[in-house]
Amino acid sequence: MGGIVAIVGRPNVGKSTLFNRLIQKKEAIVDELSGVTRDRHYGKSDWNGKEFTVIDTGGYLKLGDDVFQKEIDKQVILAIEESDVILFIVDVKDGINGMDETIAKLLHKTSKPVFVLVNKVDNSKLIKSSNEFYSLGFDNLFCISSINGQGSGEVLDSLVKLLPENDFIESPVPKFSVIGRPNSGKSSFINALIGEDRFIVTDVAGTTRDSLYTRYNQFGFEFDLIDTAGIRKKTKISENVEFYSILRSIRAIENSDVSILIYDSKRGFDSQDQNIFWLASKNKKGIVILSNKWDLVEKDQNTTSFIKDKIHEKTSPFIDIPIVFISSTQKQRIFDAIKIAMEVYEKRKQKIPTKKLNDYILPIIEKTPPPSNKGKYIKIKFSRQLPTPYPQFAFYCNLPQYIKDPYKRFVENQLRKEYDLKGVPIDIFFRKK
Repeated sequence: MGGIVAIVGRPNVGKSTLFNRLIQKKEAIVDELSGVTRDRHYGKSDWNGKEFTVIDTGGYLKLGDDVFQKEIDKQVILAIEESDVILFIVDVKDGINGMDETIAKLLHKTSKPVFVLVNKVDNSKLIKSSNEFYSLGFDNLFCISSINGQGSGEVLDSLVKLLPENDFIESPVPKFSVIGRPNSGKSSFINALIGEDRFIVTDVAGTTRDSLYTRYNQFGFEFDLIDTAGIRKKTKISENVEFYSILRSIRAIENSDVSILIYDSKRGFDSQDQNIFWLASKNKKGIVILSNKWDLVEKDQNTTSFIKDKIHEKTSPFIDIPIVFISSTQKQRIFDAIKIAMEVYEKRKQKIPTKKLNDYILPIIEKTPPPSNKGKYIKIKFSRQLPTPYPQFAFYCNLPQYIKDPYKRFVENQLRKEYDLKGVPIDIFFRKK
């Protein structure tokens, strides 16, 4: 992974607009009202071949100076701790105010690189006005307009020079990241698996501080386990817990082949678990879900089927993820979980010969072709698997622009069924023959 870039600043200075521009998607809501960004957003960006993760730390402003001060402190402290470079956005039209100075004081406590981005500089007359922001005490100052992109290239040129190189650890064995919200039992699972207290385990959420690698080589299995660090004890507010655990999960997921997502059966598969699931899915990692603390749940013969259906509803359309019900403390089915994770790893890297693929999928397509569009018929002639780390398939046809998502899902489901791609994200592309 190329590093993490955090965007900080007071409300309504243009953080979400810049975030959308950097990731080239409209994921963060942008509005004139301050405080629209209530949840933390994260996305991928790329500049001149250097890929990095961008975090939009925008929150909402509660009335009252004391409350606001606490909110700003928490947001910026989290960004400082986890990011490699910080983008501090200010508004040239408003000038410096007390909120900007508060954030600047906190940023001066770190050794991380800080770029001051003077936003809304839409014309040359406003460039002179930006000089007052040098009084905040930072050397790297840039004039930008996040709406039209002016000045963003210069910022990115300087930014990528300071980002760490990809810290992906080469390994001859599979790499499994153990992810999940704090206190779901991640470290207990690893301790139960390796048979020793390799990690500190307490009832306090966030005991684990750093992502740690452990080589496992027993009972015919060999792989690296990456334990996702949780949060520091001082950050107890749930909103910040979620933000922090997501930052940690990003690092662990990107360095792994398969993500083992552990959630607390008593709590249920909630929105934070879903966020972490989609992180792994977006990064095209194999996924296995472990329902931990299963020994503490009241259940009957239909409970497992009911829970699986509920989880698959929340992960739709990715609905064939393996789900294993375990108890780390009782060591129930923990080796089943590893066996399934290894199967997902093998499926994720499998290569299907082109002839075998076409012999299987083309008769199905011929029998159920894509719907015609405005009297034009789509003819798919050929397919092949692309040479990528996870399964990607290209289908060559005469009118790829008319193929809609439902038909793509139909083809994907046929491939999943035939090649048993449970827990493996795949991509389908339709291209001009």
